[in-house]
Amino acid sequence: MPESSGPGGHAVVAGAGIGGLLAARVLSETYERVTLVDRDTLPQGGVPRRGVPQSHHAHGVLSRGFEVMEELFPGLGKDLVGQGALVRDAQADVRWFNDGHELSGGDSALPCLMVSRPALESYLRSRVAALPGVEIQDRCEVLEPVADAAGTRITGVRLLRVNAEPQTVPADLFVDSTGRSNRGVAWLRGLGYEPPEEERVDSKVVYVTREYRRRPGDAQADAYVVGASASAPRGGVALSAEGDRWLVTLFGMNGDDPPVDPAGFHRFAERLPVPDLHELIERLEPLTEARAMRIPVSVRRRYERIDRMPAGYLVFGDALCQFNPSYGQGMTAAALQAVALRECLARGSGAAAAREFFRQAARAVSVPWDMSVGGDLRFPFVEGRRTLRVKLINRYVARLHRAAAVDAEVARAFLSVANLKSPPQGLFAPKVLASVLRGPAGAASAAVRPPSARAERAAGA
Repeated sequence: MPESSGPGGHAVVAGAGIGGLLAARVLSETYERVTLVDRDTLPQGGVPRRGVPQSHHAHGVLSRGFEVMEELFPGLGKDLVGQGALVRDAQADVRWFNDGHELSGGDSALPCLMVSRPALESYLRSRVAALPGVEIQDRCEVLEPVADAAGTRITGVRLLRVNAEPQTVPADLFVDSTGRSNRGVAWLRGLGYEPPEEERVDSKVVYVTREYRRRPGDAQADAYVVGASASAPRGGVALSAEGDRWLVTLFGMNGDDPPVDPAGFHRFAERLPVPDLHELIERLEPLTEARAMRIPVSVRRRYERIDRMPAGYLVFGDALCQFNPSYGQGMTAAALQAVALRECLARGSGAAAAREFFRQAARAVSVPWDMSVGGDLRFPFVEGRRTLRVKLINRYVARLHRAAAVDAEVARAFLSVANLKSPPQGLFAPKVLASVLRGPAGAASAAVRPPSARAERAAGA
């Protein structure tokens, strides 16, 4: 970051995915020029692109992530709803199943955004491109950041554009937001610095996604979320999206992969911990063939622990921390990093602000990282250190899921934490703790869901 406190300087952001777009939006408040580069050919509309293979699959924008994006891009929700997306209550309009127990219904006051990843990225890209001083360059690859003669400060970025010779562009700040395929280790070593410690967890997850036609009244909810359980390590989601579609993603673990052929896809859905998602897709008209993706290892890079870093070098989004996507946390975690970056820039600049960003970003990703890793460690085939704390929390959460099937207040507490609106301590609030420890009567049986807001709207129509 530049040493001056006022607007000025040039920031280069590598990677025009969700993280890079959020970073560019925040940096535009402080830097006179922001250049966002991506090696892909960026599409004009909301369609998947080669550099984001996960864009074919269902994505979740948690309530906290939606809140941050709306703050950074006022009118985002209304605009996307106008394009066919949905804004729905996370409890009233979504059927959640955890460890085979359906979450009790009710209104949570937790709005969530249902939209495809390509449509969201396209919208954010159009908003960022319209910002003063911001330029987006596609078909442009970052070869390496460039430092001064002493190697202590970033002075530029070496770029390679299609059909052109490499060129070094002067820059005061370089932001690595290149996602899961980032070359941060090589770049830092090339500058004479050691890379950060890494924490890695391989959940051995494979995604398979197929799209179906969505018609009014064809389901009891606008989304279905079926979590994997220790006894049945497979799950799936069905999310409403623009274009009158259902995005249905099934996932398996440890070699139990969902098939891509239509009959096999449906047979796998039949083996989920609950039958509801399978019953849904049996009624729907398929629109596409199934697509598979093997999920890379989850990695958290501890940049906040590095003693030496070149001034003007930041890391953002999945390049900082990449999650098991079955928990739907990645885009919201990037939004929380954007909040951290904005706060650091508001207080000052220079090397101290960069170090403070890494500390704040670490705090922002710690909760979703601990939640996803703790959840993964329920499965015996996932390698990792199972501390007493992890074991006790997993046992408590298993009891909480049973309580949440019949206690709407427990269900709301769970959703508030899962949507990163409340800290995990909310799961131990007195009323929640009492309900969990008491053990709800009839928890083993199916809970009776109150009519959802969506069902009431349909009945009124």
